[in-house]
Amino acid sequence: MWQSLSKGWRILATGFCFSLFGLGALCLTFIVCPVMTFSARDARERENRVQRIIQRTFTAFCLTMKYTGAINFRISGADALKDDKNCLILANHPSLIDYVLIASQLPQCDCLVKAAIWRNPFMKGIVKAAGYIPNNNPDDLLSRCGERLSQGNVLLIFPEGTRSKPGITPNLQRGASQIAVRTKTDIRIIHITVTPSFLTKEKKWYQVPDIRPFFHVEVKGKIAASEFTGSDVAEPTAARRLNRRLATELFPNTENSKHQHSTKEGYCEYTTK
Repeated sequence: MWQSLSKGWRILATGFCFSLFGLGALCLTFIVCPVMTFSARDARERENRVQRIIQRTFTAFCLTMKYTGAINFRISGADALKDDKNCLILANHPSLIDYVLIASQLPQCDCLVKAAIWRNPFMKGIVKAAGYIPNNNPDDLLSRCGERLSQGNVLLIFPEGTRSKPGITPNLQRGASQIAVRTKTDIRIIHITVTPSFLTKEKKWYQVPDIRPFFHVEVKGKIAASEFTGSDVAEPTAARRLNRRLATELFPNTENSKHQHSTKEGYCEYTTK
């Protein structure tokens, strides 16, 4: 009886939070972002201001999900992110709100965004004002990422390219490794676990588990650029080696050999698929 009531409440709480997220997106798109665009002195100031607003909004949203009982979460090692500059942040992607949890800890956070979001009338204004990078032009993508990193920015990428499916061995696309190798940028690793699984790609938001989901976002150490770049190593080889290293870091409980067959060359992005 109590479990049924708890589950029913969490369905209502999750629906409320998603509605709140949608209303917040509308407010940012049609009120906040236009104000930031007109009042900022230049594009960089506008992007920084919008990204700080996104961080504060996401912090409030995460706390709302926690205190309404929809989820529980813990973020370990977040203080390490405060000193990160000119850095790639790479994370595994088990749920829909991974980006929200991570970005809530980052006052400045660039992100690769799939082209479909740029065509979404409710999201286009936010991603454009925040200066997020669309992945619709691979030829231009590397130079844009390199430009942001050279400014001291951090860039968040999910190397899987989409949410992983429980019980299925994840594959890493090589886009993140190629960006890291070609820009010679340090990598911060973030590992996310969700117990039990929730907000996965194959389930609807209202398909909540029997117990309250717990998200653990663990900010781990850095991989220095010097570890995977060198004058005697060709870039494609370095990218392959780095991808194997990332597999062991992002999926520590999976046999390394299961990841080494991945040969996907596409670039990665934050996706809500």
